[in-house]
Amino acid sequence: MGVTKRSQRAVAHGCPDAESGVMEANGTGVRSVADGHRSASGRRGQLLLWAREDGHVGVTEASARLSVSVETVRRDLAVLEQHGLIRREYGSAYPVESVGFETSLEKRSEKWLPEKHRIAKEAARHLEDAESVFIDEGYLPSLLAQELPPGRPLTVVTASLPVATMLAPRAEHTVIMLGGRVRGHTLAAVDHWVTQMLAQFVIDLAFIGANGLTPASGLTTPDPAVAEVKAAAIRASRRRIFLGAHPKFKVSTFCRFADLSDFELLITDTRLPAAEAHRLEVHGPKVIRV
Repeated sequence: MGVTKRSQRAVAHGCPDAESGVMEANGTGVRSVADGHRSASGRRGQLLLWAREDGHVGVTEASARLSVSVETVRRDLAVLEQHGLIRREYGSAYPVESVGFETSLEKRSEKWLPEKHRIAKEAARHLEDAESVFIDEGYLPSLLAQELPPGRPLTVVTASLPVATMLAPRAEHTVIMLGGRVRGHTLAAVDHWVTQMLAQFVIDLAFIGANGLTPASGLTTPDPAVAEVKAAAIRASRRRIFLGAHPKFKVSTFCRFADLSDFELLITDTRLPAAEAHRLEVHGPKVIRV
């Protein structure tokens, strides 16, 4: 029996499986996994791989694919969550981005869309008297760019190719594209060219995203080069607003680039519990849930 491409990727990611990771299709079309995956480490490695490849893994589906009980899957996911690799919610688990893994823009655009649109609309309401803004890389900041009020003159500074491409045709906006090495995952520029350019500016307002946010770790991101750009944008800006959906909270990734106290507002969705929002406000910023 041949080894599937997914099985080859499982081996490459260090996920042990039976007979070199062979996966078989059953009569229902749902793939199950050979007995070797029923070891705890093998199951957890496969669950993590599925979560990263598909953007999420459902408890019931994983139970069928692994031929184990739902409770076994839940225990395995609980261990992965304790290790900071996934986040569980409503019968599913979602991957936490790390130094070795980051989701693409395409995958980011598939999750929590209604929440992200509400966050973007709310963020655009807080321009106040800003004449210059920094817009971060990522899918949610690109939604914010769409919400900038038409006809209002603004100078927009960004390292994001999608944001620059979207706003450049607007006659009322002056777009400054920060140049550097372009990352394939987010189509945004990084490295010293970007940070050197940012050091020359005094920007009224920065809209910043993150891969994780906790009171202890502050705002974090997996890639050191991205962290440098975000930190430089924060230093260059008079006001800073964080925008991010609820899965970003209570998560820490590799590189810290800011404290909660650096921000005047954290804008997220109502899936973040009110009690958690109050705990964050102790550290300085106001939390808006939409």
